[in-house]
Amino acid sequence: MTSVPRAVLAATFAPGDTAVPAARRFTREVMTAWAAASVRADAERLAGELAAQVVDGAFEVVWNHMGDGVQVEVRQKGAAETGPVGPDTPVEEWGVSFSGQHRTHWARLPLPGAAGQVTTEWTEEEPGRGPIGWLRFLADASDLLAGTLNPDMVPAIIAQIAVPRLAGWCAVYTWTDGGGPQRLPYLWHTDESRIDGLREELATIRIPETGGSMQLGDSHVLVVPLLARGRGLGAMCLGRSDRFAEDVIQYAGDIGRRAALALDNALLYAQQAEANRALQRSLLPPDEPGEIPGLDSAVVYEPAGENNEVGGDFYDLFAAGDGSWRFAVGDVCGTGPVAAAVTGLARHTLRLLAREGYGVAAVLGRLNQAILEEGERARFLTLLHGEITPVPTGLELRLVSAGHPEALRLKPNGLVEPVVTSQSLLGVFPEAAFEADLVHLDHGDVLLAVTDGVTERRRGGRLLDDDGGLAKLLAECVGLSAGAVAARIRRAVQDFAPEPSADDMAIVVLRAR
Repeated sequence: MTSVPRAVLAATFAPGDTAVPAARRFTREVMTAWAAASVRADAERLAGELAAQVVDGAFEVVWNHMGDGVQVEVRQKGAAETGPVGPDTPVEEWGVSFSGQHRTHWARLPLPGAAGQVTTEWTEEEPGRGPIGWLRFLADASDLLAGTLNPDMVPAIIAQIAVPRLAGWCAVYTWTDGGGPQRLPYLWHTDESRIDGLREELATIRIPETGGSMQLGDSHVLVVPLLARGRGLGAMCLGRSDRFAEDVIQYAGDIGRRAALALDNALLYAQQAEANRALQRSLLPPDEPGEIPGLDSAVVYEPAGENNEVGGDFYDLFAAGDGSWRFAVGDVCGTGPVAAAVTGLARHTLRLLAREGYGVAAVLGRLNQAILEEGERARFLTLLHGEITPVPTGLELRLVSAGHPEALRLKPNGLVEPVVTSQSLLGVFPEAAFEADLVHLDHGDVLLAVTDGVTERRRGGRLLDDDGGLAKLLAECVGLSAGAVAARIRRAVQDFAPEPSADDMAIVVLRAR
């Protein structure tokens, strides 16, 4: 740990279940900003391992770019002086150090072929002399700012672009347009030991939102407002012991304009992402049906895409009244918010018509017309819809499959067979008519319904369901509960191919007790 870092990015995390995923996301953004794709996966895994050992309290993750490698430090105040567990991720070296009340657990990853290839932004104490050097510095800074859409990361990048190239320290403030409370999300100093004292000094003053210069202790301070699209987002405060030269003030203004635009883009993205998640959550089944006599049920639902909670696949299980229940598993053409909108239409139509007494075949007929009436916004979908009625010998199901992957029944003797006839897709033919199949589940029988995210899981040129692959998997589930069957199928889908699935996946398992 004696090498001098050429770049540093840090973030602080609160304790809790989200701490490790947040540390991994932060690491992914750091590696992206540093164009270190060759070690990004290992770096994420390493940060997660080290963070998992300190999630009982707040901690800081600090990434150092050493030129020929990257080094992570996980710092925690008040941690017991016990030896942490070494990472499972292969590293060049690792260790632990204690300073006062702080414990630092660190590890280093080499950068293949990176020796001596760090950009000039990280190696020059000052911006290059002349316009060419400055333009290169400005271009590198713009690339770093464009490397994240996380509004909590942008202040850290701003500060560490400015220090030490423009100033000895940098404080980045944010506030709402119109003069809300001033928040200091990030502070950086060339001398880390002075950060706490500087933070206390800054807490005693109010930063001029229009910018300007001021004196703070022994520092001359330049305040650069962060203005984007006519809105005040915050300020970048630069401090140094000597006065700011005119060219440095100009450079700071250029960086401030780019930083403000990056922060504004990140804030807009975060707002849109949160609105998207709220909309998607509203499309999930609103409630659990409670205990259903004679039925053991389980569902697995995984939409494709890191930020999606709902996609084109969907499921539902709800009480329809008169001692019967309904279930559905469907697949809208496409993924993401557009498909999710059709998901909402389908789910609400199914519930409304079922509770008004329409049979499963009539429900699909009405849903088909509702989708077609959407016009250009319409998306065709496949759907398996069924009514569940408990009977003394098990469960009686009335099923309609609108072009959906075949539902399979598993008998206690290991026999697996399809149980429903495929009919027309929804949202394609106005004249489509549907008929229900009657299926009986004896005690111990299992019905499996999936979307094509399961059957069409691909590995090279082979699909999971080739040569009856899904039926073979189900045959291995004799004697398992509904939850165990669903987990077994989900694991088989994940293990079938190494890369993440690009398609949504829904699995519904119904078992007659």
